[in-house]
Amino acid sequence: MNAQVNGVIPAAERCKSYYTATLNQETDYPTLQGQVSVDVVIIGGGFTGVASAVELAERGLKVAIVEANKIGWGATGRNGGQVTGSLSGDGAMRKQMRKKLGDEVDDFVWNLRWRGHEIIKQRVEKYSINCDLKHGHLHAAFKPSHMTVLQADYEEAVRRGMGADVTLLDREGVRGQLQTDLYQGAIKNTRNMHLHPLNLCIGEAKAAESLGALIFEHSEVLEIVHGANPAVITAQGRIDAKQVLLAGDVYHKLEKKKLKGMIFPAMGGIVTTAPLGELADQINPHDLAVYDCRFVLDYYRLTADKRLLFGGGANYSGRDSRDIAAELRPGIEATFPQLKGVAIDFQWSCAMGIVINRIPQLGKLSDNVWFCQGYSGHGIATTHIMGEIMANALTGTLEKFDTFAGCSHIKVPMGDVFGNPMLAVGMWYYQMLEKLR
Repeated sequence: MNAQVNGVIPAAERCKSYYTATLNQETDYPTLQGQVSVDVVIIGGGFTGVASAVELAERGLKVAIVEANKIGWGATGRNGGQVTGSLSGDGAMRKQMRKKLGDEVDDFVWNLRWRGHEIIKQRVEKYSINCDLKHGHLHAAFKPSHMTVLQADYEEAVRRGMGADVTLLDREGVRGQLQTDLYQGAIKNTRNMHLHPLNLCIGEAKAAESLGALIFEHSEVLEIVHGANPAVITAQGRIDAKQVLLAGDVYHKLEKKKLKGMIFPAMGGIVTTAPLGELADQINPHDLAVYDCRFVLDYYRLTADKRLLFGGGANYSGRDSRDIAAELRPGIEATFPQLKGVAIDFQWSCAMGIVINRIPQLGKLSDNVWFCQGYSGHGIATTHIMGEIMANALTGTLEKFDTFAGCSHIKVPMGDVFGNPMLAVGMWYYQMLEKLR
């Protein structure tokens, strides 16, 4: 695998992904040492933590981020880079939130779908963040039966005023967008976006820093102090704050008494090919991001330097795959036969935080210690939505936070032992149903 792209050497602290190799600028924030006092301390330097920090700093609060590794080190800097209006667990959201919102729940969920897009676009423009942001996406029907779902989604989008953004394509229509015969049809959505997620996160961290936020890397939090004067403790320092936000998603092991058994890792694999040159423009002439309708799906897009970035499947054991390229190559070649034998320059895994009912988990661990986690593979847009909701909550506007915090979640006893096997069985069940559709 290549270890260098565009002259940038990946930092030893990060996985050797395409994103790491194409960073605009590596981070070099200090390790926390000594005592610091702020209004809000955020645990976790991924999208949830960084997006919340920007929101809070824009409101004039003094904020600190403490990250165990590097900014964007986890799923934030390893994902597929697609910003879509698909909310994980939207059906469960509507069912549970209807008790609080009544008939307004459908509008609430629909509007939530697109809020992340607005935040990201505005932030990229406001802070001049270079993250290869592009518009255009296909949600593709792998089987004829998938077209029923896409037809309903298309009709809802048109009914809600998105007619200029969406086009329902048949098989030939898809062939006009992609050089593949794999799909039965698709929705083309020009509101959806794709981007370089690690450059976005680091750009947002720089924005937060420009607003006065303190950022500490290589500063694992060992303990959260609760009470009237909360704090976080690391090996070499302490941050006292008025409020604490735990935003570590599936990577942290804090607050086990209350959070254990609520979120579980699923390992997704992603590869990036060698640069394709003119072939990239042939197979994907409109530079669209794509994912299909299956429960366990494939997703892909072109990078800025004309590589195919391709992800798929999910390992619900919580363990890394031994050979991601070997697992994903058949999917690449089935989608684009003209890429048979193409060189794979990068392969890496991404641990997604999976929630049993797929509803993001927001809540309080004590009066002034909050948590936000669990995006089930739909993190880029959702994290930015949740960052806004959490910032509003921490500054006194609790309506949307309370709507999410009021949702019930399944807590698996002995979560580390039974959680991932339960997910694996559940995924097997849904894959069996998929075959019957």
